[in-house]
Amino acid sequence: MKRPSSLTAPFLKKVSLVAERVDRDAFPFNRLGFLDADDFALEFPAPITLFVGENGSGKSTLLEAIAAMCEFPPEGGSQDHQTQEGGGAPTSRLGHAMRPAWLPRVRAGFYFRAESFFNVAGYIDEVGDIDGAYGGRELRAQSHGEAVLALLSNRLGGTERSILLMDEPEAALSPSRQLALLGLLRRWDLSGNVQVIIATHAPILLSYPGATLYQFGDDRIWQTTLDQTEQYRVTKAFLSNPDRYLEDIFADPDLDEP
Repeated sequence: MKRPSSLTAPFLKKVSLVAERVDRDAFPFNRLGFLDADDFALEFPAPITLFVGENGSGKSTLLEAIAAMCEFPPEGGSQDHQTQEGGGAPTSRLGHAMRPAWLPRVRAGFYFRAESFFNVAGYIDEVGDIDGAYGGRELRAQSHGEAVLALLSNRLGGTERSILLMDEPEAALSPSRQLALLGLLRRWDLSGNVQVIIATHAPILLSYPGATLYQFGDDRIWQTTLDQTEQYRVTKAFLSNPDRYLEDIFADPDLDEP
């Protein structure tokens, strides 16, 4: 499959801060060091971008802000999913303070959050075209992982230009289903019609070739490679010698009975 010749993904080229919209006394500006500079900006040079970092490093906060700029609901879903009373998608404080650079602007897409997907799936089951869009079965009648893949493979990544945002999809996916997601990423990547940004801890997903990997940590963001991520190095070291790691962990005095 050949990529179309013009106006292909990535469509969101960059996000940057608008200084006059920043409230330095409010979260997340008072907690995330990489937002200290008013000229903060992050570019997306590839169709697939992966955010990696420890809990609390800000990767999910930034992804949520991008979702708000895309006008996706904060619980997840697409622009036409109004899962909250009153409708509309509240804008995150960071999302309000950021300016996106699009070429072209796309409105189709989906924001996936593992922690709230069950609620979104219920909403989709009630209002969606199950037979036509989600593989012929209600999402909540499937396992968590089955429902996620049913959504991703049947509903998203078609011929329409779109942007897909995923916050820790591995929470719902076994290793074999993470491999299946890699296959979907490849299909979307080759189509030229889909941009994907994923916040993840999963070395399997971080292995996608050609993706831009951004490491979050030490109050900054920098571009990295798979073998330089702590997630990859710790997982590889543990699987190479689990007995030694378990011996060290179980010898920790903090684990002793009182």
